[in-house]
Amino acid sequence: MIPTSTAHALAALFVTCYVGSIYISKNARLSFSNTKVYLDYGFARLKLRNERWRDDPDVIRARLVAVSSATLVCCAIVLVLASTQLGSTNDSWTALHTTVNYLGCTSTSMLPHLITPVLFLGPLYAHFVRGTLPGQRNWSFQQDALSFLFSVAGLRNYLVAPITEEVVFRACVLAVYHLAQASRLRMIFLSPLLFGGAHVHHAWETYNRYGRSTAALKRAAIGTAFQFTYTSIFGFYCSYLFLRTGSIFPPITAHIFCNIMGVPHPGHDINQRPDRKLAIVIAYLMGIVAFVCVVGRWTSTEGTLYWN
Repeated sequence: MIPTSTAHALAALFVTCYVGSIYISKNARLSFSNTKVYLDYGFARLKLRNERWRDDPDVIRARLVAVSSATLVCCAIVLVLASTQLGSTNDSWTALHTTVNYLGCTSTSMLPHLITPVLFLGPLYAHFVRGTLPGQRNWSFQQDALSFLFSVAGLRNYLVAPITEEVVFRACVLAVYHLAQASRLRMIFLSPLLFGGAHVHHAWETYNRYGRSTAALKRAAIGTAFQFTYTSIFGFYCSYLFLRTGSIFPPITAHIFCNIMGVPHPGHDINQRPDRKLAIVIAYLMGIVAFVCVVGRWTSTEGTLYWN
């Protein structure tokens, strides 16, 4: 076991390592003009030639390498920690096996992977009535699959970011708090605040992209507060999935699914199909009720490291 203070320090180290990695490399850092631009609220300015923005392909590639490397470093720290906890029984294979268990690299049933789609029953139904689900009339394999999922930005949003963030902010962080004998409630509701806080640095980008004005500062503050809240709540859910199943894979699939679907917008869905308003509202409510009913049962796993 380790002291709580050590767990706090290691968790802070993991966050610093992950977020800081994108600022170490010059190719991964963003650059903006210092010019103020006064725009209508909600409109971003045009990108200047000498600037480096978050969605520039070369910036994305550099950041993918940076966060992947940072994730390996965090996993290595957990490996060292596991080795020290084994004491006299320590050997390389035992330490590696223990680390694999700590990081949740274990299989689980399909049920935990289906919980998030159940929660998103409303948005999924809205896509269905618009004909935009895979295979429907308004869905294109070229535009909605190849270009959307397999671009450089898609690689970041739907593969590398979900995997690396869940490994670091869920597996590594929860592993050290488990070794500190933190309660389940603390691990579920406090550790994800680190995940939410790790997104605060996006405020600087928003402030610059929207003109470095008072309106831009307001937008950055509101957007950052919303993102912190949303990512923290999502972190509560993924922490619960990880602890209940003992596997990192359900949180990863939940993260990928949520990144693809985006934040639910029932008002927008109703505006798109006002003739299906009642059905859309019912689908949203059914998704929430069904989620509450299945989240406990479908995550029940025997012999998990973190829950039993």
